[in-house]
Amino acid sequence: MFSRSRIALAVGFGGLLSIMALAGIDALRVLQHFRRSDDQIRRHYLAENHVLNDIRSDVYVSGTYVRDYLLEPEPERAEDFRTSLEAVRKHMQTALDSYGQQVGPAEGQHYTTLRAELADYWDILAPIFHWDAAERRRSGYAFLRDQVFPRRQHMLELASRIDDLNERQLDAGNRQVVALLLDFQTRLLLTLFAALALGIGLALFTMRKIFGLEDRARSQYIEVEEARTQLKGLSARLVQAQEDERRSLSRELHDEVGQALTAVLVELRNLSSGIAVRSEEQSRRHVETIKALVEGTVRVVRNMALLLRPSMLDDLGLIPALKWQARECSKSTPMDVTVDTELDSDELPDEYKTCIYRVVQEALHNSTRHSRAATVRIRVVQEHDRLRLTIQDDGQGFDAGHTKGLGLLGIQERVTRLGGNFRVHSQPGHGTRLSIELPFREENRSVLIGETDSHPVG
Repeated sequence: MFSRSRIALAVGFGGLLSIMALAGIDALRVLQHFRRSDDQIRRHYLAENHVLNDIRSDVYVSGTYVRDYLLEPEPERAEDFRTSLEAVRKHMQTALDSYGQQVGPAEGQHYTTLRAELADYWDILAPIFHWDAAERRRSGYAFLRDQVFPRRQHMLELASRIDDLNERQLDAGNRQVVALLLDFQTRLLLTLFAALALGIGLALFTMRKIFGLEDRARSQYIEVEEARTQLKGLSARLVQAQEDERRSLSRELHDEVGQALTAVLVELRNLSSGIAVRSEEQSRRHVETIKALVEGTVRVVRNMALLLRPSMLDDLGLIPALKWQARECSKSTPMDVTVDTELDSDELPDEYKTCIYRVVQEALHNSTRHSRAATVRIRVVQEHDRLRLTIQDDGQGFDAGHTKGLGLLGIQERVTRLGGNFRVHSQPGHGTRLSIELPFREENRSVLIGETDSHPVG
């Protein structure tokens, strides 16, 4: 679950960052294209406008030079005007060629007309360069009035029309730029909408996860507090159980062992004080009484020692100790206790044997006190990697979800310390089934496998 959450968050935030990066890259590309188009349109317009202004200026200047040339009586100055007029013609031709390289398809017809008009204009002026002073005085004014001025006005009007067309081209370029900006605005809005939607989705997902983590942390905090409270109660109950165990041992020592030893001392005192006057038969009876008291005391001490730590668990192993427990419980209670084992080797680690023995001891104690069971079945099975114990009775059962005494807590603590699992299945009226699993550590598993191979069962 945590892995899927991390992947979802990484993909979501990665997608959001990718959208933002792509939006930024696209915005930079569109702005660069807009700036390039705007510069191109502006340079084209300025270049064409500059050429048209040069042509218009040359037309004006040429008319002035033609007038001065035709009306100048002095030959030297007239020749200067003619030279200036030739220079204007060359400059106009250069400007016209430059304009022809920049003109677009929409301006081509106007450019051709303007070029033809200028050629006709200079063709009309060609004869005047061969006139002498008398011819210029006689025909110059009429030539200016009938040929030069009307033609010049017509060319200026044509240049103005071309200028108007150039301005329309500029407007078309501006509209193209505006359309580009509108397209960029639309794409930017779509990108912002996608980023906003993804951001809202990520925010909702993140909030859901955070709220879930808060709820989990709150529940874990409550569990920790409950565990702490249970731990305090368990500590108090452990202390009380320790005191009860000490009180029981003290009572057993005082009532059983102490009284038996006191009786032995009394009998020994009586025997020693009357040994000279009593017969052999009376002395033998005193000795038998003392022997019986000592044997009873030894039996009580042995039973107490077995309850604390059975020596047969160390001397004979787990299976005999469990069977002795079952026999003793069957003798002292109305329950029928049986033990069934499937062990590859009884050479289990000491902590495992102790844990199994104490679990069975506590389970039998609980069954004796609370279950009112008629039969108890104990089964121990050794598998390749674990040891399984099952204890089942047919008693009155209890609510395992709400009732857990000190004995069950102690069992759970022992099993958990060895890394095992502990489960209790019980319902009122349906008996109780207690099961534990103790996994073998690697070093224990290798030892058990080696022992099984060297001492096969059968």
